[in-house]
Amino acid sequence: MEQEKEEANSRKRKEAPNSSASATERDGPPSHIQDREPQAKKARLSTILFTDNCEVTHRQLCELLKYAVLGKSAVPKPSWCQLSHQKQLNNVVVFILKGMSQLHFYRFYLEFRFLRKTFRHKFSLPSPTSSFLFDIIGLQKKKSARSFRRTVEGPLISATLRSSIDLQNDPIIQKYGYKNVGLTKCLLTKEEMKTFHFPLPGSPNYENFILTKYTGFITDSSPLFGLDCEVCLTSMGKELTRISLVTEGGYCLIDELVKPDLKILDYLTSFTGITKEILNPVTTKLKDVQKLLRELLPPDAVLVGHCLDLDLRVLKMIHPYVIDTSLLYAGKQGRRFKLTFLARVILGKDIQCPNKLGRDGIEDARAALELLQYFLKYGPKKIAEFNLEALAANQEQGDKEEAAHMSVLKCLESMGQKLLFLTQDINELSSYRNCQTIKCSSNKKVLEQARVEVPLFPFNIVEFSFQPFPPLFAEEMKNSMKTKWTQMSTVYAGPFSKDCNVGALKKVFSSLGPVHSITLVLETYRPYFSIQYEVLEAAQLALETMNGSLLEGSCIRVRRLVTELTLECDTLVRELEQDSENQGTIYVAGIGETFKEHLLEQSNLFPDLEAVILPKEVKSRKQKNYCFLKFKTVNSAQVALEILKGKDWKLKGRNALTPRHLQAWLKDIHPEPAMPMGLRIVPPLMERHIFRTRKVNHPKIVAWRWSRKIEKLYHSLSPGTFCLILMPGTKNAFGSHPGLGLMKIKEEEESDTPGVRVLADSPVFAAQILLQEAQHPGEVRGFPALHLTHLPRLLTPPPLDRCFCTAAPSKAWRQGLQDSLLLNPGHLHWYHILEHQLYFTNRLVLTVSGVSTKLQVP
Repeated sequence: MEQEKEEANSRKRKEAPNSSASATERDGPPSHIQDREPQAKKARLSTILFTDNCEVTHRQLCELLKYAVLGKSAVPKPSWCQLSHQKQLNNVVVFILKGMSQLHFYRFYLEFRFLRKTFRHKFSLPSPTSSFLFDIIGLQKKKSARSFRRTVEGPLISATLRSSIDLQNDPIIQKYGYKNVGLTKCLLTKEEMKTFHFPLPGSPNYENFILTKYTGFITDSSPLFGLDCEVCLTSMGKELTRISLVTEGGYCLIDELVKPDLKILDYLTSFTGITKEILNPVTTKLKDVQKLLRELLPPDAVLVGHCLDLDLRVLKMIHPYVIDTSLLYAGKQGRRFKLTFLARVILGKDIQCPNKLGRDGIEDARAALELLQYFLKYGPKKIAEFNLEALAANQEQGDKEEAAHMSVLKCLESMGQKLLFLTQDINELSSYRNCQTIKCSSNKKVLEQARVEVPLFPFNIVEFSFQPFPPLFAEEMKNSMKTKWTQMSTVYAGPFSKDCNVGALKKVFSSLGPVHSITLVLETYRPYFSIQYEVLEAAQLALETMNGSLLEGSCIRVRRLVTELTLECDTLVRELEQDSENQGTIYVAGIGETFKEHLLEQSNLFPDLEAVILPKEVKSRKQKNYCFLKFKTVNSAQVALEILKGKDWKLKGRNALTPRHLQAWLKDIHPEPAMPMGLRIVPPLMERHIFRTRKVNHPKIVAWRWSRKIEKLYHSLSPGTFCLILMPGTKNAFGSHPGLGLMKIKEEEESDTPGVRVLADSPVFAAQILLQEAQHPGEVRGFPALHLTHLPRLLTPPPLDRCFCTAAPSKAWRQGLQDSLLLNPGHLHWYHILEHQLYFTNRLVLTVSGVSTKLQVP
C-alpha cells in the first residue's frame, strides 16, 4: 500500500511546514484517491493543443503516453498538450482503428456520432509508417542497465557520492546522533503522530475508531509487527481491501482480503492486484479484522510500516506505539523516500516486482520491518553514510535521462506494471515480459476480450483491424470531400442591380470572414454573385445575417447551391456545431490588428477565456480578419459572443463549426472551385457500385457499427481512464491519407448507459444497417421477429427520425407500438419498399416522426 499512502504526504507538508519530516516523494496510484475528499481533484487535458499545424507526430504521441505513465518527476511534460494531475489517472486505454484515416472520419462524420460528441480533443496524425505501433509505444533495442538501476548496495556507492557526505548536517544524525539507538528512541512522539495525522484518542474525526489493547510500558525488547494495507475507493473515500501483518522474524500472521460495506468505485487493481472477481466471494468485514487485531497484538506491540498513518486510518484503529520507516529515514526538509528506493539502497532488495500485477503486502510489511532492524543494528551514522539525498538525486537524474529514450513498455516496467495488447496481428510485443499479448481471431473477439481484460491492466492497447479503402475508392472519396466542403463554404447572393458597386459588395461580405473568391454569375437575368469563403463559419454567417437584407438598393437572398452533396448541409452544420471540440468556442469576424490587445485590456468582460486563436497568412504572416475564442463553458462563450456583437465592439460572430485540425486538413486537400451551375452532382461510380452491393463491410456501415461498439466499451471503463483513439492513416497507390487522434479522460459523472440511435441519411442505408443487424442476432435479439420488447433496441432518445423493421407487423403489434410510444395514429406511416430499391421483398419500413418519449432497452 506504499503508493496509496505517499500521496497524502503533500497535504501534510502544507500543514506542517517547519517539521523535520514534512516533505515527500510521491510514488503511487492516482491522487484522485484523496483520504478525505477522494474526488476533489481530477486529471484533465488542456482545452487547446499547442501545435501550429494541428499535427502530432508519433514521437510526440509517445511523449504523452510516457508522461501519463511516469508523470513530471520522471519525464518532461509533453510539448504539445497539457495533462494536469497526472497522478490521478486510473489507467490508460489506446484504441487503434487500423486501416482508418482522417478521411474515414469526416467522410462518415454523422456515423461517428459518439466519437465526435464525446472526444473534445482531436488532432491530425502524419501519414502512417510501417512501424506505427512501434513508434507510439517507443519500442527500442534493450540497453544495458546501469549498475545503480539494478541494485544499489553500500559497497557500490561511488567515491564521488561518499565525498559529498556532510554527516554533521544530515537530518538523521541531527535527530538521533551518531551512536546506535534503541527501539523506544525510534517511536513516533505524540506530537509527531498529531502532525502526520495518525489517529489518536480524543482527536477529531476519530471518535468511532477502535483502540487496541495497549499499555503505557514499552521497552527496547517489545515485539515488532510489520503492517501493510491495500485499499479501494468507495463513495466514502479509501476503504480496506487487504491487510498483511508479519512478525519481526518475517512470519505472516494475517494476510486477509476484506470486503467494504459500500459500493466500490475503483478497485485500484494496477496497484493492489485486487479485482472484482477476487473480492466477490470474500465475506470478511472490517469489524472482523479489527477484532482479530485486538486479539493477536500484545499490549506492548510496536507496529512498523511505511506511511503507517494511512494504514491505521483505513483500519479505523488507534495504536500509539508506531515506527514509520518513511519518517525514520527522512531526508532534508522532511523528504520521505519511497519504500522501493530504501529497500534497494539499504537492503539490496528489489521489491514490488514488475512481473506481477499489483503489490505484495507481505513483502512490503517485511521490508519495513527489515529497514527498522537495519537501523537498530548499524545505527544512524551508517545510514547517513549512504547519502540518501545524493543517491536519490542521482537516480532521479538518471531516470529522467533514461526515460527520455525509454519506450512506453520500459516505463511501465520501471513502475512494476504490465501492458495489455489485444490484436489480430502477430507482433513482437509478445516477447516482452511485461506485455500480455492476446491474439484474437476477429474484431469481435478483440472486443469481447477487451471487456474482460482492460479493467485489470494499467495500460491497454486495443487494436481493431479494418480493410483500407481500395485506392480508386479512396481517391474518389477524397475528391468528393473536396467538392462538398467547397460547396458548403460557397454562398450565392442576389439579385443585384446591374450598376451595383462590386467593391462595396466585396467589403460587406469580406467583413464576415476571409473570401477566397467572388464570381459574378451571368447565367441569370439579374446579377448574382458566388462568394466562396475560406472557412465554413463565414459562409454560415452570411446565410444567417445577410439573407433578406437590403444591400445596394436591392433586397437580396443568400443561399447555398443545392446538390446531392449539400442536400443535408443543415444537418451537418448542426452536428458540427455540437461537436465536443467546438463546445465553448466562438468564431469572430471583422477584427483588426489591435483586437488582441483590446481583448486583453477588457479581460474582465471575458473571465472564462482560455485561448485566442489568431490565424495568419501563410506567406506574409499577416493576421487575418477573424479569430476563434475558446471558453471554459458554453454559457461563457455565448455571453462573450453577445458582448462582441454589441454596440461597443461591433463585430460579427457565431458558434464555431470547424476545429483547427479540420481547417488544416481541408486546406491540405486543396478544395476545387465550386461546380458550374446546372451540373448535377452524383456519387462517384466506384462508391455507388460498392454501396449498392449492400455488403456488411461497407465503410459507412462499419463506421456506424463500430462507433456504437466503442461507445459501449468506453462506458465500461472506470472514471479517471485516459482514453486515446487513433486512426493511424493509410497509404495506397495514389498517395497517403493522414490519420486522426481523439483523446479524453473519462469522468465520474458520465453516463454508463450509452444511447442507441439509428442514424441514416437515406432509407436504403438504414435498411442495410438493419439487415446486417439481423444477420448478427447477438447484436439485436429477436430479429427478424417483431416483438415489442425487442424493438426498443433500435429506438433512441429524442430526436427519433426513423425506425425500420424487416417483417410485416400485425394490427395488434401496430396498436401496441402506438400505445407504448403514446403516439397519435397520424404519426405512424407505413411504406412498401420496391424490390429494386432494397434488394429484398416483403419488407415494410416504419417511419416514426415527432417522438419525444425516451424508451427503455430491456
